[in-house]
Amino acid sequence: MVGEFTLLMLGGGALAAAGVSLLGAPLWGATLTFALMSIGLMFFLRPALKRHFHSPLMLDTSTRALVGNQAEVLELVDGHSGQVRLDGSIWSARSMDPSHSFAVGERVTVISIDGATAVVWKED
Repeated sequence: MVGEFTLLMLGGGALAAAGVSLLGAPLWGATLTFALMSIGLMFFLRPALKRHFHSPLMLDTSTRALVGNQAEVLELVDGHSGQVRLDGSIWSARSMDPSHSFAVGERVTVISIDGATAVVWKED
């Protein structure tokens, strides 16, 4: 990766030239193959390799990353209050539907995060 893949592209051109020479091509044919393959690799393969290896990995640390996770009910969760253990932390929680409540020990799914409150629901 040193030299931004330039040496790798030249090596690919040299490998192609060696292959053509083994097939009995004259020196000018091997030289032309080397030049064309090296230039082709530089303009077509090198940009794709650079994008692949130099793209930064993103770690989502926002509350959006918690949506869809499972949580354990620690205190009765109804439409107004409750507590759940979510991702190792204790969160305030409320039911997505105010008419439903969840008992201690049930597993629920986080539908959204509203401020510091997890909005949860359980599929029947």
